[in-house]
Amino acid sequence: MFVSILQQGDFLIASIHAALDDTQLIRFQEDLVAQIGARRAKGVVIDIAALDVLDSFGSSSLRDLAHMARLRGALTVIVGIQPDVAFAIVKLGMDLDIHTALDLEEGLAYLVDMTAGDRTGGSALGML
Repeated sequence: MFVSILQQGDFLIASIHAALDDTQLIRFQEDLVAQIGARRAKGVVIDIAALDVLDSFGSSSLRDLAHMARLRGALTVIVGIQPDVAFAIVKLGMDLDIHTALDLEEGLAYLVDMTAGDRTGGSALGML
């Protein structure tokens, strides 16, 4: 299990538990975009706290995923960026161009404010 996707009210929480190779990142994109429509999500939190590195392909994959989610009607926020990852993103000149928050709580609060969505309600869990 590399990624878990949890539904919390109107939002999806996707937690990446281990570094993903390029093929796994593409599958993650496809699965999450499909889940946005299937679960009618208004927002997505992507938790990358378990990652201690993020290469340029991973960075662009997350940015592309946020754009795909927006086209499906959901806002995206990335949470849990480790200090070393933040440092590398800036030093390498990568531009995520995605809203970020320190942790899951702040990420959900941002989505509630921006979408008028509800973070309470039923939840379901899916694993990759």
